[in-house]
Amino acid sequence: MPEVTTPYATGTPCWVDLMAKDQQAALDVYRDLFGWQGQPGPAEFGGYAVCELNGKAVAGIGPAMAPEGMPTPPTVWTSYLASTDAQATQDAIVGAGGTLLAPVMDVGNLGRMLIAADPQGAVFGVWQPGEFFGAKVVNEAGALTWNELHTNDVPGATGFYGEAFGIEIEPMEGADSYWELRVGGRAVGGVTLLANDPPGTPAHWLTYFAVDDTDSTVDALVKRGGTVLAPPFDMAAGRMAVVADPQGAPFAMIKPTPM
Repeated sequence: MPEVTTPYATGTPCWVDLMAKDQQAALDVYRDLFGWQGQPGPAEFGGYAVCELNGKAVAGIGPAMAPEGMPTPPTVWTSYLASTDAQATQDAIVGAGGTLLAPVMDVGNLGRMLIAADPQGAVFGVWQPGEFFGAKVVNEAGALTWNELHTNDVPGATGFYGEAFGIEIEPMEGADSYWELRVGGRAVGGVTLLANDPPGTPAHWLTYFAVDDTDSTVDALVKRGGTVLAPPFDMAAGRMAVVADPQGAPFAMIKPTPM
């Protein structure tokens, strides 16, 4: 089991979470889909649930809350990039042309976080670990396996994420119009063009979860009221599909090709 035992390097996707209008319904759906276990957490953390797979933290699901008079945020999965100094990263994000949506805040002793958007509008989180450094299990069925930036400006993204995190964006060998996010020479995510998304789709980060069987997992989600955005298809990395959960949060699932 690929268990993560050390903090993630700066710029590496380290956590994903979902803010759902109906938190319990979301917990139930992902339990049925991926085998996650999670309950609403303490009030001091807004009831945020840390979901576990076989006893190891895998993703977060919280209740969507909006400040007084503000619209409830969209139901989406948010990718968090690791940082050793959230305040310095926040300064770098602003300096590189990004927009702060939720400035640096402490999350008890667990760590520090912020939410921002890159210059193209793709929203992401930043996590500075304290006692909690992020997903304890990745790259196995039911767990996070890939984070992908969808943008119409790859040079702009290269400049922004390079300046804010030291991430390098390089063309992926053997792939047309696909790029790798690289941290310390290692691929940690991907970049693709918005032209491949439905017209009008804004820039965004897409979360991929690994599954044992793409087709049957898609069928199970549809039975629970989810929708299919891109039916299962075979590609270089495996058999994947893009779906939305019953509350509308898009994500991808993939049965990876064995290495």
